[in-house]
Amino acid sequence: MKKVLLILLVLASLAVLAFQFQPVKKAVTIVTSSIETPSLVNKDSLTIASRVNLPEGYKRVTYKKGSFQDYLRNYKLKPFGSKIINYDDTHYFWQRGHIGILEVPVPKNGLQQCADALIRIRSEYLWDNNRKDEIGFKFTSGHYCSWTKYAEGYRPKINGNKVTFHKTASANTSKENFYKYLNLIYMYSGTLSLYNELEAVSAKDLKVGDMLIKGGSPGHIVMIADKVINDKGEKLFLLFQGNTPAQSVHLVKNLEDSTLSPWYQLEDDAVISVSNYTFRNSKFVRFK
Repeated sequence: MKKVLLILLVLASLAVLAFQFQPVKKAVTIVTSSIETPSLVNKDSLTIASRVNLPEGYKRVTYKKGSFQDYLRNYKLKPFGSKIINYDDTHYFWQRGHIGILEVPVPKNGLQQCADALIRIRSEYLWDNNRKDEIGFKFTSGHYCSWTKYAEGYRPKINGNKVTFHKTASANTSKENFYKYLNLIYMYSGTLSLYNELEAVSAKDLKVGDMLIKGGSPGHIVMIADKVINDKGEKLFLLFQGNTPAQSVHLVKNLEDSTLSPWYQLEDDAVISVSNYTFRNSKFVRFK
């Protein structure tokens, strides 16, 4: 009889324990399910398009091969986990806001900051596609400085807000001279000049290569690297940026929505946060 009672007691105790540990089992199931959710980041890939997977139900918007949009989407990335490096070879203090580093060299002179990095990428695309005569930007003063004139030997004489151009150098169309021209643009152009110079675009018309910009000091700018759409017409975007101090150009996470990151929803007049900046009273613009 005692043995029977002992067995019944043991069975009752096991039943109670099993009931008590049910929530733990459920918690483990939830955690496991969360871990096994497919990531939107493909760590083994070395281009923007292949680094970031499509959200369920979305497809990439088609662009013509050789276009600026196609060029950006297929831009080369450093291996996953590469750090953001400042122009002086130090590590940027915040390393948790990006999922990729673009293969854009950072000059040691410290000039290639947020707007400058995007100016460089646009200019290199035009250079590589034999559209050099389209390379040109306005200074913050409003004066236009083209690569064509710079290559012919014309240099700006700057006196306050007054700028005049004079032929003071020999003609030189080399790539080395092209980067000297870009250094000049970096010095006298920036977010404020691009904000005033470039065509404004509505969020509903955005395409790869368009930018979100806040002009001024401090201002900031990011560029759209990719665009996807679903059957409902809903659109998502990837963003990349340079920064101040001059540093590695990087593909940013969406820190506001981890389930969607690194994809962003973009709307006119919205408050949009990237890793180191929050855009308010900003606008979308497009290179000509």
